[in-house]
Amino acid sequence: MVEVVGTAPTSAMVITKFVYRRSWQANTINIKAIKRDSIKIMKLTKEQLKEIKDQQSQQNQTKRVTAPELEKILYEAMPALDHGFVRVIDYMGDDTSIVQSARVSYGKGTKQVSTDSGLIKYLMRHWHSTPFEMCEIKYHVKLPIFIARQWIRHRTANVNEYSARYSILDKEFYLPTAENLAAQSASNRQGRGDVIEGEQAKEVLKLLKDDAERTYDNYEMMLNERFDGSIIDENKKGLARELARMNLTLNTYTQWYWKTDLLNLMNFFEIKS
Repeated sequence: MVEVVGTAPTSAMVITKFVYRRSWQANTINIKAIKRDSIKIMKLTKEQLKEIKDQQSQQNQTKRVTAPELEKILYEAMPALDHGFVRVIDYMGDDTSIVQSARVSYGKGTKQVSTDSGLIKYLMRHWHSTPFEMCEIKYHVKLPIFIARQWIRHRTANVNEYSARYSILDKEFYLPTAENLAAQSASNRQGRGDVIEGEQAKEVLKLLKDDAERTYDNYEMMLNERFDGSIIDENKKGLARELARMNLTLNTYTQWYWKTDLLNLMNFFEIKS
C-alpha cells in the first residue's frame, strides 16, 4: 500500500500502488484490528469475511485470458487509512491483450519487436498508449467522503457509490494520524506546510472526533433510527434519509465500485503520486 498525493495533499489517498502488488501473504482474509497512534485500524465484520471467503472459493471456468497474480488477490480486502480498504473485484485482459491490440493497430511496424514484454516496453517508451485501454480493472473501495469527492474529479471511470438516500451510512469516520496534521502551506494553496504538534494537534483531533460523533448522533436522531436499524422513538417519524445525510461530516466513510481501463489507471497514478 502507498499513500498517493497530488497537488492537493489534503486529499491524500491510500490505494494499491500496482494492481499486481501483494500487501501480505496470499489469500489472507483474517484482518485483525491494530492500533496506530491510538486510532483503530480497519477490521472486517464476520459477514464481510464470509462474503470474501465465499467469493474466493468460487471455481469458474473461462476461455478468457487470466492474470495469475491478480487471481491471487481477487476479492481480498487491503486496508487503507483507519477504516477503509481496497479490493480488486474483477478485471479484463492481461499483457497479451495489450500486445494483440498493438499488433493489430500498428501492423508491420511491430514485427521488429519479437517478444511481448519487449513490445510493451516499446509502447511505454514511446507512449503509444491506446493498446493499454484494452485492459480493465474494477475496484471496491471504502474511503472518506472528502477523498471520494476529490477522486471523482478524475472523470475516467465507471462509478457506482453507496447511496445514503436508500441506506444509513455506517458510524465510521476518518481521523488522521498525528504526523498527517499539518498547517496550510504558505506557497501552495492546495498543499500542506509544517506538521502541527503538541497541544494544538490534540485539540484538532478532539474537534474532528467530537464533531463527527455529534453530527452522527444528530443524523440518527433525525432519522429516528440507529445505524443498526433499531427505532429510537416509536411515536416519531424519521426524516427522509436524503435530507438527514446533509448533516454528516465529510470524514464519514462511503463505498463505491470504481472501474477503469489500464491507461487511465496509469494516468491516475501519475497525477496523484
